[in-house]
Amino acid sequence: MLLELRVENYAVIDSLAVEFDRGLNLLTGETGAGKSILIDALALLLGNKAFAESIRHGAEKAVVSGVFEADHAALKSLLEANGLESGEGQADTGHIIVKREVAAGGKGRVFINNQPATVAMLRQLAPFLASVHAQNENLLAFDATARLGLLDSYAGINLEELEARYREWASIGRRMAELERDEKDRLRMVDLWSFQKKEIEAAQLLPGEDQKLETEKRVLGSAEKLHAAALAVYDLLYDSENSVEANLAAARRHLEELERFDPKFQESLTALQSARVAVEDVSATVRDYAQGIDASPERLAQVEDRLAVFDKLKRKYGARVDDVIAYGEEVARKLNEVENREEVVAGLKKQLEAAAEAYLAVARAVSKKRHTSARELQKLVEAEINQLAMKSQFKIEVTGAETSSSWTASGFDTVAYLISTNAGEPLKPVELIASGGELSRVMLALKATIETGRKSKSNLQKTLVFDEVDAGIGGRAAEAVGKKLKMLARTCQVLCITHLPQIASFADHHFLIEKREAGGRTSTSVRLLNNGERTEEVARMLSGAHLTESSRQHAEQLLKTNA
Repeated sequence: MLLELRVENYAVIDSLAVEFDRGLNLLTGETGAGKSILIDALALLLGNKAFAESIRHGAEKAVVSGVFEADHAALKSLLEANGLESGEGQADTGHIIVKREVAAGGKGRVFINNQPATVAMLRQLAPFLASVHAQNENLLAFDATARLGLLDSYAGINLEELEARYREWASIGRRMAELERDEKDRLRMVDLWSFQKKEIEAAQLLPGEDQKLETEKRVLGSAEKLHAAALAVYDLLYDSENSVEANLAAARRHLEELERFDPKFQESLTALQSARVAVEDVSATVRDYAQGIDASPERLAQVEDRLAVFDKLKRKYGARVDDVIAYGEEVARKLNEVENREEVVAGLKKQLEAAAEAYLAVARAVSKKRHTSARELQKLVEAEINQLAMKSQFKIEVTGAETSSSWTASGFDTVAYLISTNAGEPLKPVELIASGGELSRVMLALKATIETGRKSKSNLQKTLVFDEVDAGIGGRAAEAVGKKLKMLARTCQVLCITHLPQIASFADHHFLIEKREAGGRTSTSVRLLNNGERTEEVARMLSGAHLTESSRQHAEQLLKTNA
């Protein structure tokens, strides 16, 4: 859900901040006031292309930022996959802050939770944040992924198992392809790999051995100093005539004498005894340490020689001994594949066949569910569309072949949404023949049907934006669109630009977009209307610039009826 949108120096917008809420957020205003500009600014946060021409005249850059409330788990996973941290606890509360700067020349910067990001990352985030259905542009582009996603959302299909089966099958296929493609290169490399394997094996490396020997080298190199320091501590604490232990023993005798006359010294006597025990423990520790120090120059030479072997191998095969060991294991695997290629390939073929069968079993089940759900959904959507001033036929066509060339992590199906907007005309893809307004209404019908009828209640998007969904309609059709938007807003946040009072009367939150002139400059502002202001705005939409008592009464009746 979009909580707040801030826009600075974008087109005719100087600076504005709008706080949106749950439910149906409607934006109205005079033609040319900048309603679509606000939607364009939001689209920038979702990865839309930026143009330097959109920067307000006289400004160095345009800045758009938004605060979204979105699914915590999905966002956290996506942020981590892109190397981004949650950032100041926003993800813990389900909030994400997105900011985009557009500078002269079309260049700019992107920030996600105050961390530098890219436009590509914004496009990955977009499906979790919002979906914009504009009259001239649909951000999702109604592409193959979006079409499939809509159907899967309605059907309640979880693709995790299918994706895992696909990854397993594809991974085995890549290994087989590498074996076949790189056979000549591998044969040329056999001598080198054999040498590397022998060299690494001859060193008889142990995991973490380099770190242990580095520590031992430091101790051996300072053995005399360490031995002297340990003995000095032992002497001061315990062994000398005037040691701490001797003084504590004398002090204890005096305290015992005092304690016989005054019991209050019992606590002090106990504390002194504890100190004496602690001194004895430290003394024993440093004594044992001193005895264990090996000051042998021969051992130091052995350690240095061993570390020299490590350094030589590290320069060739890795930064640590563990890396060298891993490289040796990889070389051994490659040699094994070359020497036992036929056996390895035969084994991989069996694995590939098993992985393919496992993939197909899941993909067929998913496909069957899609076909069933498509038949259900197309009937519901057609009924919805025909309530929105579009006498149309609608069909969802699921096609796909089980041949491996068409396999993907989403299965082997492709989905097409077909429509005929005129009687006698053949069904064709929605994105090719529907006008801007028609496409917006088709998306409205799809979203409304999916949100209210889907078998899984996890949101595909929480914020749906419709730009002039009312284009070319009026009367009862406008009322039907308003009701549909209101119904859709019960399950997700809806933002909609409208010119029709019938639709505006359904708003849960009504915003007025105005264009004003000050100091010789034009700027756009947005404000939330109270009940009285809503009546005036709906009345203006009914009658134009000259308000009448009749239009006010009509506006009041509309608002009361559609509240």
